Amino acid sequence: MKEEVVARGHPNVRATHRTTLEVTKEKDLTPRGDCIIGVRADKSLKDFNDEIKDWLRKGMPVLIEVLLPDYGLKDFLKAYGSPKLTFKHETDIVIRKSEFVCDRTLAIKSSKSARDIDREIVELLKDPKTELLLIVKPLKK
Repeated sequence: MKEEVVARGHPNVRATHRTTLEVTKEKDLTPRGDCIIGVRADKSLKDFNDEIKDWLRKGMPVLIEVLLPDYGLKDFLKAYGSPKLTFKHETDIVIRKSEFVCDRTLAIKSSKSARDIDREIVELLKDPKTELLLIVKPLKK
């Protein structure tokens, strides 16, 4: 059981936000979107499979892989679900270090935010041709 999201880089990727990390279906990104690491995602939270949604709604942990398949580069973070997750948002996927939950939230209590992602990966994500895979896998407690 896992969920994969395919997204692309953007010239305005900065990945400097201290508490969140985001991938979005939106095509454009302003410099203010400093938590966003990928745009033009092929799915949003509402598209996630029911197995992953159920796992996360139990407050269970997940391993989230940030992978650039064309470069063989990857980074990892661990985060947790919450019974408050709705999986209703139609464009955004947000991972948070805090315990705040809204319709955009995939997971909370994350070990990393955008600014903690490997800087080599972030630099490559400034190119719109760079493909990003966000892979979400359940972890045993």
